[in-house]
Amino acid sequence: MEQVPTNTIYSLQLDGAGGMQPLIKGAPLPTEQACWLHIDYTEPEAALWLQHTSLLNDTAREALLGQSSRPKLIRQGEKLLLILRGINHNDHDRPEEMVALRIFISSHMILSSRCRPLLSESDVFEPFSTQDGSLNTSDWLVNICDALTERAGEFVETLHDNILALEEAVLENTLPATGQLGRIRKQLIMIRRYLSPQRDLVARLASEKVTWINEEDRRRLLDIADRLRRWLDDLDAGVARTAILADEINNIMAEATNKRAYQMSIMALLFLPASFLTGLFGINLAGMPGADNPLAFWIFCAILTGLGLSLALWLKLKRWW
Repeated sequence: MEQVPTNTIYSLQLDGAGGMQPLIKGAPLPTEQACWLHIDYTEPEAALWLQHTSLLNDTAREALLGQSSRPKLIRQGEKLLLILRGINHNDHDRPEEMVALRIFISSHMILSSRCRPLLSESDVFEPFSTQDGSLNTSDWLVNICDALTERAGEFVETLHDNILALEEAVLENTLPATGQLGRIRKQLIMIRRYLSPQRDLVARLASEKVTWINEEDRRRLLDIADRLRRWLDDLDAGVARTAILADEINNIMAEATNKRAYQMSIMALLFLPASFLTGLFGINLAGMPGADNPLAFWIFCAILTGLGLSLALWLKLKRWW
């Protein structure tokens, strides 16, 4: 008889009324009530248990040991093998690098594994303490899909707020920090990369004809798939909005560059007569007018100033300035 592994994150038995009973590690696994074993497959003892337990076939064993990361659903009779993705909320990690949650589930057993913590797993576990947890494996499956989707939706809303703040700043001609827009676009694209197949997976899960998923849970799964579709629409809109933002930022930068170039051209034009005259009077040849007059320098400066002011007035009247 299989025993409860000694190195688990959660090991509990569902009581069917929203509560749970902790399983004694090393004791035989109960067969009457549904159980949930949650494992960190990077732990050597947990990985060894996964490699040798008779509860898993080779396909499930490889999946729960981290051999695949893309969202997928494989049906094996009345058992389901799922790989889902959740937002990465771990410190010093990037949220868009979504954490894989691997699940092998049947009517009386839930085996799940991961390598990094997920807030969604806590969202499903904590209600057991208030007798408001999952009633059975079908309810647990819907709750974990719902928790993953809710966390993903919160992050998509955060991205939406960030884009809105950037749009307001750009409208006021304030450019974002270097790399800020690129980071948001990367997050949008990477989150969509995982949520798109996960939406299809949840919709397919609702149509799988396994006997232990009831009609109410199927309706809830369809609702989750619809929410995922809305988040994907928001992500697509975010990608389009950031593309428009990038174009607007480029336009602002190009306009600023053109304005500076225009100002420099005006300055060069203002000093063109002075440059010509100073170049002409700077030649070292005899016969220069005013060479013997002590006031010639000041007269020459007055002429240059008059020329500059006259040119500036002409540019102003022509609306070049």
